[in-house]
Amino acid sequence: MLGQALLAASRRPALRRAVVGTPVTRRVVDRFVAGETLPDALAAVESLRAEGLAVTLDHLGEDVTDRTEATRSRDAYLALLDGLAPLRLGRAAEVSVKLSAFGQALPGGHDVALELVRPVVEAATAIGTTVTLDMEDHRTVDSTLAVLAELRRDHPGTGAVLQAALHRTEDDARALAVAGSRVRLVKGAYAEPAAVAHTEKADVDAAYRRCLTTLYRGDGYPMAGTHDPAMIALALELVAETGRAADSHEFQLLYGIRTGEQQRLAREGHTVRAYVPYGADWYGYFMRRLAERPANVQFFVRSLLTRS
Repeated sequence: MLGQALLAASRRPALRRAVVGTPVTRRVVDRFVAGETLPDALAAVESLRAEGLAVTLDHLGEDVTDRTEATRSRDAYLALLDGLAPLRLGRAAEVSVKLSAFGQALPGGHDVALELVRPVVEAATAIGTTVTLDMEDHRTVDSTLAVLAELRRDHPGTGAVLQAALHRTEDDARALAVAGSRVRLVKGAYAEPAAVAHTEKADVDAAYRRCLTTLYRGDGYPMAGTHDPAMIALALELVAETGRAADSHEFQLLYGIRTGEQQRLAREGHTVRAYVPYGADWYGYFMRRLAERPANVQFFVRSLLTRS
């Protein structure tokens, strides 16, 4: 119930203003967000690479309301890729984008998002890396997968995200478990109606297991996006079962969460990629992180109570 309330709150403008306007929130946000500027993001990349971790960078922003904002999102990603280019990290540093930040919800938004994200994918290819299309709520899935199919014609390394909580995802996982396809599987961090999604944790976990098994037994490149020890253990079992090489799959965990586990998996020879968000528009991302685990809410409350 708390998680659902926080997810609903993530779209309430009045609460957004209150949370963003509270200075003490910053100390909690810093746990989950690398910073607000491009230099902050690049510093996080260098630090994580020194620990043996790959990264995927997300310039925060979503649900844009006009074309000008969507164009700014494109330009922010082009600047990010320009900043990554001199580091020569290749696919050790990729980027993740939310198409709602590229105008997906505007009138004609599918075409707008495709038009604006294409140069970002082209720029990523030019420096030897790639882009993953984040998945948002269930209303965006068809459009996002259609954009993916279009981009993969010229940029086959473009990746997608699937959310196990959605009823449709088992079919989508089977369709994408093919050679050359890169898929990050997550449980899902959006408040969805029971008509389209599992709403009980046990059902979401069971769906995640089924989808992960499909992806690891398929011919694509699965990316296990999870902090759940049971799901990490399942992925390791599937690696052993299928004989997957270390460079044929990866684990993806969020920046600042279970860092010890990230380092452990990397030491064992697995590719581990930290999802690194940055930017001033951190509110929606922050609220979803609070909704995922009660411990995150407790951490936030303790910080508020102990502010100096």
